Amino acid sequence: MSLSAGLERTTGLLDPARRPRAAPVVDGYMDLLGRAGRSGGRPAQRLMLTRTLPVVYERWWRPTWGRMVMGPLGPGMAGERRIAQELLELAPGDTVLDIACGPGNFVRDFSATVGKRGLVVGLDASPTMLARAVEDTRVAPNVAYLRGDAVQLPFRDGTFDAICCFAALHLFAEPGAALDAMARVLAPGGRLAILTSARAPLTPAPVGTLIGAATGLRVFGREEITRALDERGFEDVRRRVSGLAQFVGARRTPA
Repeated sequence: MSLSAGLERTTGLLDPARRPRAAPVVDGYMDLLGRAGRSGGRPAQRLMLTRTLPVVYERWWRPTWGRMVMGPLGPGMAGERRIAQELLELAPGDTVLDIACGPGNFVRDFSATVGKRGLVVGLDASPTMLARAVEDTRVAPNVAYLRGDAVQLPFRDGTFDAICCFAALHLFAEPGAALDAMARVLAPGGRLAILTSARAPLTPAPVGTLIGAATGLRVFGREEITRALDERGFEDVRRRVSGLAQFVGARRTPA
């Protein structure tokens, strides 16, 4: 199968040492995982692989999740996209990675900002989410979808001007390794935007650990993510807490 313009451009970003020998195009996205990961892990991860969730995700599931964790005064989906744009400081011509892109709602928003000279790559582990993303995204030369592992990102070092990871880091079995991978593929001066969980101020850490063990949803301490980014050499690290969620922005230290 011939590659779309977006996928053709994306192949040049892949690290030959990190991409598999076979990477077929399935339902419009490039599959770098094959059969790996199709069974899911704990409940939260298995849910993302179902055929039902992508159908209701953008209109019902994701907005409902946001209201539950951020409260009725939270930013809502339009507000989340605005916050992502502010943290990422996107400009025409930027190359952007959206990790755990789901059905592509943020990818489509970013693609309008970076324009034809830019490129937005949506990466997810769920075949059903990616199939929906391709279906809902008008064919464009500045958009590509990949099935890949957020902990073992398949890209060359310093590839992206900006990386977004919204509503996903708390799902990863190895969030620290995922942050390491993001730091590696960000260009010097590149921007990072994260939306993830935040433990309530009076909630003991062991309670969050128990929740994570039962559901697969990790509950981060309010200083945990910002401290992790500091340790990885990021600068301009900032955080905004909204209910039981936190928006975190940072910049990779310029060369």
